[in-house]
Amino acid sequence: MTDVDLEFARVRAVLDRPTLRLMSRPTSATVLAVFRTVFDRDVQYVPADRMHLQVEEHVARLQAAGARVPASEQNEGDDEARPNGRALCREWVAAQWLVRSNSPDGDEQYSLTSHALEALSLVDALSADRALISESRLAMIVDAVHRWAARAEPDPDVQIRRIDAQIAELQAERERLEHGDDVVAVDDDRMRDGYTNISDLIRQLPSDFKRVEEAVATMHRSIVEDFRQEVRPIGEILDDYLARTDNLMEATPEGRAFEGAFELLRDDALLLRLRDDIATILAHPFAQGLGAGERRAFRNTVTILRQGIEDVLAQRRQLTATLRDQIVAHDVVRDRELDAVLRSINRGLATLMDQGGARDRIPLPLLPAAAEVGTLRERFYDPDAESVPPPIEEPDDDVFEDLDVEMLRKHGGPLLTELRAALRFAEADSSVDAFHGLPPEQRRPVELFGLAHLLTGRDDFESAAHVAEHRTVRPDGTTITFHMPTAALDDEHRPVGDTHDENAQEAR
Repeated sequence: MTDVDLEFARVRAVLDRPTLRLMSRPTSATVLAVFRTVFDRDVQYVPADRMHLQVEEHVARLQAAGARVPASEQNEGDDEARPNGRALCREWVAAQWLVRSNSPDGDEQYSLTSHALEALSLVDALSADRALISESRLAMIVDAVHRWAARAEPDPDVQIRRIDAQIAELQAERERLEHGDDVVAVDDDRMRDGYTNISDLIRQLPSDFKRVEEAVATMHRSIVEDFRQEVRPIGEILDDYLARTDNLMEATPEGRAFEGAFELLRDDALLLRLRDDIATILAHPFAQGLGAGERRAFRNTVTILRQGIEDVLAQRRQLTATLRDQIVAHDVVRDRELDAVLRSINRGLATLMDQGGARDRIPLPLLPAAAEVGTLRERFYDPDAESVPPPIEEPDDDVFEDLDVEMLRKHGGPLLTELRAALRFAEADSSVDAFHGLPPEQRRPVELFGLAHLLTGRDDFESAAHVAEHRTVRPDGTTITFHMPTAALDDEHRPVGDTHDENAQEAR
C-alpha cells in the first residue's frame, strides 16, 4: 500500500468513529442541542421516562422552529408527525451516543457516552472566543515540558542545579515582597486567557473519565466471553481470570492513565489546594464578567474530579462482582448443551429460509405438544389398607370403685361451714391457731382456699408482712405445709354466718 492509501484508511477509520458521525450528520445541531439541554454539566444520569419526554418536547420545538430533526417513528394516537422520544433514544443508543443502564434502585436511566461528551466538548471549545495561540497556553506548555524534563533527568548534579535555581528565584521574590515592593498584578485579559485554557482542559475531563469506564466495561466483556469458551480445568480458569481482574486497570492505556490520575487525586491536601486556587482565581476582578453558569462550572472542578473517579471505581466494582458471579456460577457442561441447542435451531432456521419463499408461512408452535402417556398408578398396594380393623372391646363395668358421698366430700372443695364455725367459736387469737385446732379431715390443702376466702377484706390479712406455717393433711394421710398470711381473731372481727356460702357448700 502507498502512503496515500495508508492515510486514506487511517482517516476513514477516524471518520467512522461515533464522535465524528455525530457531528457530520445533517441533524447534528439538533441532537447536540438536545444532549446539552438534557444533560447539564451537573446532570450525568436521566431516568428513562423523563428522557423520552424531554427528547420529544425539545425535538418538536426545534422542528416547529424550522430546524432539521432526525426522523423517527410517530407516536401512537398523534395525527401530526410528532417525534417519538423512545425511538430516538433507541437509535442513539445503537449509534453509541447514549448508554442505557439501571440505577441503584433498579430504574432504567440514560447517560452520555464518551463519544457524545467528546463532541460536546469540541463544540464548546470551538464556540468560545479565544485565540488559538496565547501567552497562557504557551506558558502552560513550557512549564509542563520543564517539569517533566526535570523528572526525566537521570543526572543528580543536574537535578541539584535545577533545584538550587528554583530556590534562588523564589528566595529573591520573597525578599522583594518582604522589603515592601508592590505585588505584580495580572491584568484582566491575561487572567481571562488563562481561565479559558484551564476551562478547555476541564471540559475534557468528563469524556476522559467516561472513556475509562467504557474501557473497563469492554475489558470485562472480553474476559467473560473468553471464559465462556474456555475448555481448561476450572482451577486454572479461576487463577487466570482472577489475576486478570486484579491487573485490569493496567491492561489498557486508559486504565493506566486513570491509575496515575487516581494516585494523584486521592491526595486530600492536593484537592484542598486546588479548591483554594480556584476560589482565588474567581476572586480576581476579571471573574465579574463571567456568567453564573461559567462560575458554577469552574467552581465544581473538584466535584467533577471526585465524581469521575467514583463513577470509574463503581463501574469497576460492579463489573468485578458480575465477573465473580459468572465465575462462581459458571457451568461448562450446561453452557455447551445450550450452545449446541442454539446452533441446531439456527441450522434449522437457515434450512427453512432456503427452502421457503417470501410469502410462505410455517406453523411454529410456542410450546411442544403434550405427550400421550397412559394413566400411571398413583398409589402402591398397602396390605394394612385391606386388613379388617380389630373388634371393639366391651368396657369393664368393674373398673370404677363404688363412691359414696363421704368420699366425694374428701376430694371436693373447701368446707366453708366448718371453717366459719371454727373461726367464730375457736378459743384462739389467730386464724392459723384456729385452723390447727380443726380435726385432720378438715385441714386438707384445699381448705386454705376457703380460709383465704373468709379472711378476704381484713387489713391485717391482705397487708400482712409475714406469713405463717399452715400444716395440712391430705385425704391419704400425708402432711404438707403451706405458708400463708394469718389474721387476728377477736370479738369484733370474727366472721358471721353466711347462708349463701353454706348453701353453696352443701350443693358442692
